[in-house]
Amino acid sequence: MKFELIFSIISTAYLNGYLESIIKSFDIKLYHKNILLWYDAEKRDLPWRKTTDIYKIWISEVMLQQTQVAKVTAYYSAFLKVFPTVKHLAEAHLDDVLKIWEGLGYYARARNLYNAAQFIVKNKKGDIPATFAELLEIPGIGEYTAAAIASIASNEPRAVVDGNVTRVICRLFKIEESTHLAATRREISDTARQILFKDRAGDYNQAVMELGATLCTPQKPKCLLCPVEKQCSAYQNTENPARLPMKQKAKKVPHHDVAVGILWDEGHIFIAKREMGGVLGGMWDFPGFRFEKKDTPQKVLERELKNTYNFDAEAAEFIMEINHAYSHFKMTFHVFHCLYKNGEPPLNAAVDWNWARPAELKFYPFAAANKKIIQKLENEFVHANNRQ
Repeated sequence: MKFELIFSIISTAYLNGYLESIIKSFDIKLYHKNILLWYDAEKRDLPWRKTTDIYKIWISEVMLQQTQVAKVTAYYSAFLKVFPTVKHLAEAHLDDVLKIWEGLGYYARARNLYNAAQFIVKNKKGDIPATFAELLEIPGIGEYTAAAIASIASNEPRAVVDGNVTRVICRLFKIEESTHLAATRREISDTARQILFKDRAGDYNQAVMELGATLCTPQKPKCLLCPVEKQCSAYQNTENPARLPMKQKAKKVPHHDVAVGILWDEGHIFIAKREMGGVLGGMWDFPGFRFEKKDTPQKVLERELKNTYNFDAEAAEFIMEINHAYSHFKMTFHVFHCLYKNGEPPLNAAVDWNWARPAELKFYPFAAANKKIIQKLENEFVHANNRQ
């Protein structure tokens, strides 16, 4: 631990001195000119770039976090069609917001948007603030989102640092320290602030993110097409710019087996709502329980349906197996039809629960893995009807 601390201090001091010297010799005016000329000519035609509406900018910035542009485009339009203003969003039911968000992932973003909209309507008379400081007063809006909104909507000179910007800066200035170190991340943020073009802060921030997304990509960067390749230290001084930023060795991703029960009673399926915290907070779910290989999923389902929901049930026919990857772990879902016998859930069994007909499941927000189960159930229903 002591060695790691000493190493961190030495690395920080070295990086500080290195960046200070390289930035002094860096032609910032030429850099600004080239990257903005390129952006003005080559930027992608995206719907959120055609508006000055701060609400729409806010929605786009939240959706774009950890999600690719191609996926966001369709969701952005659909979301605004249902919730065209902050007032519409604030007055909606959370289930409706999560339903529109269904499939986009990272559902805490949708919950935070919803809570922030309610705060704005209640405490700001429905007016979304345009300054960094005021945006930070809103629960659910952090520094990154506040900086992005303030710079794009009102040209406030705030640097934005996401994965694309980090990659561009690491290559531009040949930063070889691991970006997993807090000291390295601080220096990248400081560098981003120093090279920010304040006269067009919003356009500049979008230009750097655009560069990282389209040319300065993680693998096989298109350096010969880059507007700033002549100023890029990684391109000029390394054989392989793609090796930057430096990353930690990938850790083994944990894997979990989950027994999932489609519990039937007189043509209805039991579903439960998750607690608000966590990755899938607020989403609806089929009963699911992790298990070790020493157990069978059928035994786990019968035992845990009783322990959790006070249901006596029989695990019956196997439906399907689903492999699904989340950001930090993987799961295999073993899905079975289950037959309800008797029992009633206690009050603390779930935030909410219901018995729904198969055709009604489409009205509830489910995560991606559960959508595959629902599709399978729909197909089974169609085939059963065709046989009749």
